[in-house]
Parts: sequence; C-alpha cells; structure tokens
Amino acid sequence: MNKVLFQKGLKRMVTFLICCFSGPVVVHQAFKNKEHPLFYPVLLIGLSLLAIAIYYGFLGVKTILNALLGERKKRNL
Repeated sequence: MNKVLFQKGLKRMVTFLICCFSGPVVVHQAFKNKEHPLFYPVLLIGLSLLAIAIYYGFLGVKTILNALLGERKKRNL
C-alpha cells in the first residue's frame, strides 16, 4: 500500500464531502431568493461546487484504489 498516495486520496475525499454538502445548500439558498440581484452568481457558485464534488469524488476513489491495489499495468498488443 502506498501511504502517500492513500493520504492524497483521503484529502480529495474530504474535499468531495465538503463540496457535496455545501453545494446543495448554496443552490437551495439561491432558489429560495429568486428575486434577489445576486441570484445568478450564487446559483453559479452552487453549481460549481456540485461539479467540483463530482470531480473530486471520482478522482478520490481512483487515487485510493491506486494506492491500495497498485497502478494498473498496460497490456502490449
């Protein structure tokens, strides 16, 4: 097991969890205040947090699997 790569994967998963919970809260707050002049910037921030959460979720799982199982060997055809 590669401990450095595992720690990197855990850090990415923490970022995923933070964005996973804060993104929907920000989007919900944006939709509650549709008449506010900052509706679109807040909605954009919320959607960005959701996209970052998805990205870091996949990247974190991939990094943790590489740390636990090792790098995948490529086949030469």
